[in-house]
Amino acid sequence: MKNSLDVRAWGKVTLLCAWLCACLVAWSGVASAKDLPKLSAGAPLDRGFSGLYNLDFAGAQSDFATWEKMHPDDPMGPVSAAAGFLFSEFHRLGVLEAQFYENNDAFADRPKLSPDPAVRDQFQAAITRAENLARTRLAKDPRDRDALFAMTLSSGLQADYAALIEKRNLASLHYTRSATAWAQQLLGVCGDCYDALLATGTSKYIIGSMSAPVRWVLRLGGLPADKQGGIADLQTTAERGHYLAPFARILLAVAYVREKNKSRALELLADLEKEFPGNTLFRREIARLQSPPPR
Repeated sequence: MKNSLDVRAWGKVTLLCAWLCACLVAWSGVASAKDLPKLSAGAPLDRGFSGLYNLDFAGAQSDFATWEKMHPDDPMGPVSAAAGFLFSEFHRLGVLEAQFYENNDAFADRPKLSPDPAVRDQFQAAITRAENLARTRLAKDPRDRDALFAMTLSSGLQADYAALIEKRNLASLHYTRSATAWAQQLLGVCGDCYDALLATGTSKYIIGSMSAPVRWVLRLGGLPADKQGGIADLQTTAERGHYLAPFARILLAVAYVREKNKSRALELLADLEKEFPGNTLFRREIARLQSPPPR
């Protein structure tokens, strides 16, 4: 018997930015490649995130470790390391393959994946370090931008791990709510911290896409329903974000694949391949999209 929230339907709309972005294509566009933000080659954190997008997980972790040693009280070091562990598991398990998301029912019926226990422990340890450092800094200064951003990222990463690896959709929703709350605090003191809009935009759009009874229940829990506002937030992250801007563009490429807009997907994938030549995912997807359909 289905309950009033319909768990199966809930699972189809719970946190997964890559899956969600497929619904955005009809309303959103992407800036030209020359206008999009770039990561710097100088700062260790920028190099680390660039390494993640290039699938150089060992190099990325080395850069994040360097940052931690240089700034032992900065939670951005360990939370970035947690992102590295999550991305490496995504890559190992094939989570970021575009064809994985081409069918909504296939996504909902996906099997529960088997995480690497060692990587899971490293991920959780990095999350704990980051949150401890962030809370210590917030106790001294509730407007600390790095601490607020680290807490936003921490909740978002845990939401992705729960949804995409463990297939715990309700747990993912809990972390999504937390990420949204931290992001709203960050945006209250830093209006141009555009990476935080990925969290708020995802939440707004997902809740706005649910049925009226579910939207009503979730509004009572403090989750806003604003589909158009969510679209605007997500697009801003793709065009004006920093660490998460390339990830947002990757998700939009997945969206175009799902919507059968091959030319747009190929254009975006070509730009990503040029920026991150070490990422074989872009090359494989380009080749797959350019190959003739099976007879």
